[in-house]
Amino acid sequence: MNIYTLNVGQGQFVVVVGSKEAFIVDTYVPLDPKADIVNVKGALATILKDKNLIGLMVTGFDDDHFNEVGLKIVLHKYRPDWIMYPKYFKESKNANTCFEVIKSFEEQKNFQRVSVCLSNNNVRVCQKLSSEFEFQIFSPHTADMNSSNNCSLVCKVKEWSTGATYLITGDTENDRWDSIVKNFGSNIAADVLDAPHHGSKNGISAEAIQCIKPNTVLVSAGVDNQYDHPDDKAIALFKQYAQNWYSTNNEKGMSLKTVALGTTIKTCKFEL
Repeated sequence: MNIYTLNVGQGQFVVVVGSKEAFIVDTYVPLDPKADIVNVKGALATILKDKNLIGLMVTGFDDDHFNEVGLKIVLHKYRPDWIMYPKYFKESKNANTCFEVIKSFEEQKNFQRVSVCLSNNNVRVCQKLSSEFEFQIFSPHTADMNSSNNCSLVCKVKEWSTGATYLITGDTENDRWDSIVKNFGSNIAADVLDAPHHGSKNGISAEAIQCIKPNTVLVSAGVDNQYDHPDDKAIALFKQYAQNWYSTNNEKGMSLKTVALGTTIKTCKFEL
């Protein structure tokens, strides 16, 4: 499993690649970036060469995850078979626009929507969306949809060929993590952790990261962002409970390539 965490500023755009298949997590592309970012079209052309983009996963509907420009690039250029998103809707101009883009694409291609919301503390396992990956859903949950952040999609991806796992977390915050830990415990363990809420101080608890036990933490954050992500409190947890952590706002901005082969995990700077 190769995980490309693209430097798109204060937002998220991730590409996960197997031997033949790939999927994308979130679609943020800023219209007027204040700092240098990766050329998303160029990055996708390189990363997805000879790969089949099977799906798009949207962790939440705020514009730093769900973005019209990135969405159009993904849908119209690479034409995935499915889109997964939380079964929750935040009324906003951005969300309305993005769903109109999806609706328009749906009229052109047979396309599966996977709208996710758990109940009864069950875990939903999706094995038919890919021949190379399994998707285990841990959030959102009907009992804890108390904010848009806590309605974020939390999904563990497992690559069958290597056994490598990657936990996708969106903007999930501590009070939701308390419930996830209580209900699922060590089931959320993963080799690579997508740092919740861009490394916010409220994004992850010691109890949660101890259950996840990541080898590597990947942070999507903008250079000199107004929120000071990643927060020092989050960084302290990453250093204490993970072997390695990396952020896209290091070195004045950088995209990351993480190669996960079972328990052997290496991250380096990704350049076109």
